[in-house]
Amino acid sequence: MRTFNNKMDKLLSVKKDNSCYLKTFEDIKNEIAGYTDIAKAIIDLAVHGKAQNRSYERLAVFADTIGPRLSGSKNLDAAIKYMFRALQEDGLENVHLEPVKVPHWERGEEFAMMLEPRNHSIAILGLGSSVATPPEGITAEVIVVASFDELHKRAQEAKGKIVVYNEPFTSYGETVQYRSQGAVEAAKVGAVASLIRSIASFSIHSPHTGWQNYQPDVPWIPTACISVEDAEMMSRMSFRGTKIVVHLKMGAKTYPDSPSFNTVAEIVGSKYPEQIVLVSGHLDSWDVGQGAMDDGGGAFISWEALSLIKDLGLRPKRTLRLVLWTAEEQGGIGAEQYYQLHKENINNFDIVMESDEGTFKPSGLGFTGNAKARDIMKEIMTLLQPINVTDVYDDADGTDINYWMRDGVPGASLHDDLSKYFWFHHSQGDTMTVQDPNQMNLCAAVWTVVSYVIADMEEMLPR
Repeated sequence: MRTFNNKMDKLLSVKKDNSCYLKTFEDIKNEIAGYTDIAKAIIDLAVHGKAQNRSYERLAVFADTIGPRLSGSKNLDAAIKYMFRALQEDGLENVHLEPVKVPHWERGEEFAMMLEPRNHSIAILGLGSSVATPPEGITAEVIVVASFDELHKRAQEAKGKIVVYNEPFTSYGETVQYRSQGAVEAAKVGAVASLIRSIASFSIHSPHTGWQNYQPDVPWIPTACISVEDAEMMSRMSFRGTKIVVHLKMGAKTYPDSPSFNTVAEIVGSKYPEQIVLVSGHLDSWDVGQGAMDDGGGAFISWEALSLIKDLGLRPKRTLRLVLWTAEEQGGIGAEQYYQLHKENINNFDIVMESDEGTFKPSGLGFTGNAKARDIMKEIMTLLQPINVTDVYDDADGTDINYWMRDGVPGASLHDDLSKYFWFHHSQGDTMTVQDPNQMNLCAAVWTVVSYVIADMEEMLPR
């Protein structure tokens, strides 16, 4: 009898939980619908009103004044000081810098020249953390391969040569392995250097840089990216049996880690100030172009979210926290140190949001979280129907928020039109010319509506 009662208790409990969820979700839908007017006010201010084009104009002044912002550089220091002052002048709360240690690598002078079958200047960009060539440079014959498999099959031929990878671009996530592991795999077969076809979907003779990783037990050889055009040309020459000789000179240096900062500002919550909705982008960039797209746009729409909420006189129940990360390009170095510092309060982090894939025409959000949280996000996105940005996609993407998402904190990333993103990514082409003020307005509206509503709802997102 006791066992039967226990079973009934459990069944009633499950039924109660389910009906409670259905009732609660109906309540949540109604609660979210109550934000329709506020969402409209945010959209009107960002897209049509006094704040129209503000994130773009702020970014243009910043990018034109500071320029590219490589980890450990004076430009990054200047950028952090600039943003610290700007956020204070904007009237945001708790503006402060949180110290971190970041890698400090400089490319120095670098060039590559094809000597055979003809003289031809090869456009290169050394890859982050690459070692230098000897002072006199390296002159060696080239072997061109299309994949790691081909390299390993031709391992005997590669010894003492410069490996040129002419890997076709499929997707960034798939193809980037050649940039990150190309030097290691070439060194394993005795190559003296590696030149990697830029990880780009389109090229106008422009190399694209990025971070790469050595392994302690494999020789460290110089490595750089070359343009798609030069990689394809050398591939054609190689297929014809033409001997290719290249002279490579790189003056790269790695210094001890440098002091830097994550930059933080807030709108403090009115009811649950200890609970956090985090919006973010990274302030550092590569040392080419202006870092306007990667990730100036993401950083500045995150700032804009707080500005718009402040301008409308809104104060959400939870604290809305802006974090501008440092040293993202070296693998989320600043974000990892932030996580280590704040993870003891992980239960107070409601959602972590990062925009780091451009601020082109938005279509919705990538989201990582459980089914109940996803249902809530879908309801929140209906508030953006006036600008037709309502989709919720699988999986948020962001190097800097991954640490939190792995521990179960819901995460969101801006989902926008990436069709031209990898044309400019990590290249001299990443400038303000790529940015569009109207598209940035839309991105800012999305970012603000979502972050405000989550921060102001009575309950945190389920996890």
